Amino acid sequence: MKTGGPTTPENASPVMCRGVRGATTVTENTSEAILEATREMLFIIIRANGMMPEDVASAYFTTTPDLDATYPALAARQLGWYDVALLCGHEMSVPDGLPRCIRVLIHWNTRVGPKEIVHVYLREARQLRPDRKSLPEIPLAEIEAVLQNVDMDQLRFDPDGKE
Repeated sequence: MKTGGPTTPENASPVMCRGVRGATTVTENTSEAILEATREMLFIIIRANGMMPEDVASAYFTTTPDLDATYPALAARQLGWYDVALLCGHEMSVPDGLPRCIRVLIHWNTRVGPKEIVHVYLREARQLRPDRKSLPEIPLAEIEAVLQNVDMDQLRFDPDGKE
């Protein structure tokens, strides 16, 4: 727990792996457009959160299926993320989904708390992150009904395989 005064090993928050999200869009499926938009998004994420490449464990980039001119992870390499594990894939094709969208999930080792993380949504991707208060609540009765049919003891892992 942090106290007043300078941070010491005794009062420092533990390092945790936190997820940092970002998304942006491009107007065309070209290497130049994808790399430029991805570099912009990453640069803003890095600056807004004070990230250092050595603290990034990995990053998973996705694009909508209409983007395939290059790997967006190349933009991270261009920004100096030489030793970070990077992976690219395609998003699901969802009806009425946002077209020409690049997303990233960064796994960041940090002392920053979850509420302090700055997630970055640029260009047309700003519409992807609705205010959390506008998300519908799940009725408590629905959750309890599901849990009634789950035997919690069966979910436990037995490493010896005896049960």
